[in-house]
Amino acid sequence: MTLSIRSHDTAAHAYLHKLMAAREITLFVLIAILIVVMSIASPYFLSLANFRAMAVGLVPTGVIVIGMSILLVSGGFDLSVGSVLALASTVCALLMIAGTPILLAVIATLLLGAFIGLINGLLITGLSINPLVATLGTMSVARGFALVFTEGFSLSSLPTSFGFIGNTNLFGLPPIVWLMIVLVALGDFLLRRSTFFRQMYFIGSNERAARLSGISVDRVRVVAYVLTALLAALAGIMLASRLMSGTPTAGNGLELQVLAAAVIGGASLRGGEGTVLGAFLGAVFVALINNAMTMLAVSIYWQMIVTGAVLVAAVAIDMIGRRRAAR
Repeated sequence: MTLSIRSHDTAAHAYLHKLMAAREITLFVLIAILIVVMSIASPYFLSLANFRAMAVGLVPTGVIVIGMSILLVSGGFDLSVGSVLALASTVCALLMIAGTPILLAVIATLLLGAFIGLINGLLITGLSINPLVATLGTMSVARGFALVFTEGFSLSSLPTSFGFIGNTNLFGLPPIVWLMIVLVALGDFLLRRSTFFRQMYFIGSNERAARLSGISVDRVRVVAYVLTALLAALAGIMLASRLMSGTPTAGNGLELQVLAAAVIGGASLRGGEGTVLGAFLGAVFVALINNAMTMLAVSIYWQMIVTGAVLVAAVAIDMIGRRRAAR
């Protein structure tokens, strides 16, 4: 009986890996097709300047989607990431304007992000508050603090050296882009290979079975929320370095883009599925669509509509696939 269960689990994991690989390959193909189509539609699309701008603009979404994909795999999600990015951007700027050394300002800001994630995790695991309600609340509080601290104005006059990672060139791209790539590779490796992070799949697939097997579900989930908010704070610091200012209105609607990217990349809102690489490819796909619409002079309001429509379509496809698999 035990051998039969283990064989079933092995077969299920093998099927899951094939499904994830198929989604990632499909996204690679879609991205390639979109690039070819746009290179024909616009002579400027394939320019180095355009790809550099796309890569730099992708950084906040690309960094945050790492944490969001891990959360979705565990069966959770976080709607406060855009507001945490804005708060981190303004707090880091305020600290440096007040004379705090850059390194200390960055560390303090990252600790603030981790603290917000801890609050989210404790609200959801300790008080059993629905993730939608808990993270909507912290989203409002974080954005409110960002606006209160700055009275709605951007903060400039930051130390010149702070702009190093956001504006200098390293092999043709700012260091923030290379840092994003390293974090995506590390996050994907940990979620696929590390014992701790692989627990996310068990929790997302069947929380009750995970508890019975001895997994500390609440602790693992709290870590996932802390990591997500920490990455959102890091994205805020990176954005502040690129813009050389703390912007309290930054990240409006970013949570929708991140969720859309993760779901397009294979993560399920019901948990138990997804990879960091797939989510990142989803972010690249969304960024390419937005860039294509910009190149074709489509209104930014239509871009919001398309992003929302893509998210709904991705969720619908995921649900249809699950129903077919269940049959």
